Amino acid sequence: MKRRLAREIVVQSLYQMEMNEDATAEDAVSMIIDEVNEENEIEANAADVSRIDQHVRAMVLEVSEKKAAIDDMLQDYLTGWQVDRLSRVDRQILRLACFELVFKDDVPPKAVINEAIELAKHFGTEESGKFVNGVLGRLLQALDQLKPKA
Repeated sequence: MKRRLAREIVVQSLYQMEMNEDATAEDAVSMIIDEVNEENEIEANAADVSRIDQHVRAMVLEVSEKKAAIDDMLQDYLTGWQVDRLSRVDRQILRLACFELVFKDDVPPKAVINEAIELAKHFGTEESGKFVNGVLGRLLQALDQLKPKA
């Protein structure tokens, strides 16, 4: 499975849902996958996109269902920030990473954080990578206390 491609599509889908509050997880993923297949700005292989389709849909749905819990957790690790004041891109990347760290066990935490940093550098501002690293680093220190709550 192409995890990086899946994460890129998940982040774009979550962003789409935030920009268009009427969009469901299914709508958002379909829109992004159609865009990837038609415009292919990220140079994705159509076969790879097809292979990860169901995984992406499940991730977007799970993250959106747990958004309030994820935002509550993130808020504890945002020094001097509020979740709703973050850039939309950084917020989606942090939500996905927090979800993977707390609610999933199939990827090592350091890999999740490294991927989030790369996504932040790719989609965010010049400072996004450092910001995401700082927030997730603080969250990682408390991961053992967060997991039982999940």
